[in-house]
Amino acid sequence: MASEVLYRYVVDTPLGPMTLLVSPRGARWVRYGDVPGPAGAEDSETRTAALARQLREYFAGKRRHFDVALDPRGTPFQQKVWRALCEIPYGSTASYKQVARKVGKPLACRAVGGANRRNPLAIVVPCHRVIGADGALVGYSGTTGLPKKAFLLSLEHGKNA
Repeated sequence: MASEVLYRYVVDTPLGPMTLLVSPRGARWVRYGDVPGPAGAEDSETRTAALARQLREYFAGKRRHFDVALDPRGTPFQQKVWRALCEIPYGSTASYKQVARKVGKPLACRAVGGANRRNPLAIVVPCHRVIGADGALVGYSGTTGLPKKAFLLSLEHGKNA
């Protein structure tokens, strides 16, 4: 079996560089920082152009929903949680408990947190919209953590324009 071709590109954002990895089926991951891709990944601005454009539009306040194809890798439960995260509307938040209920596992708050932590598509799959039951900003695992989450939520409320 031939190895899959993956395409990597680094886009500048208000939160610093973000590395995009795209497969022929869609976005595989979006990570904070200038992260090396897997062995054999090709640098390609062209193959990652739609995702890079949509991220730039999001940060410019012109995009509320990403419509690029997604190709994240994860367990069936993680995939279910990530789909549920995509249903949290722009500018809104949900608690871990609400997401657990949404995926049919109302007692699985910690497992939802684990799936959130393993979300490979930062911002595109909006794990930053998940907050604590008391409304507190908790559990964002980006390089600088909670300040990034606060920035993204403020952006979605029009406070960073």
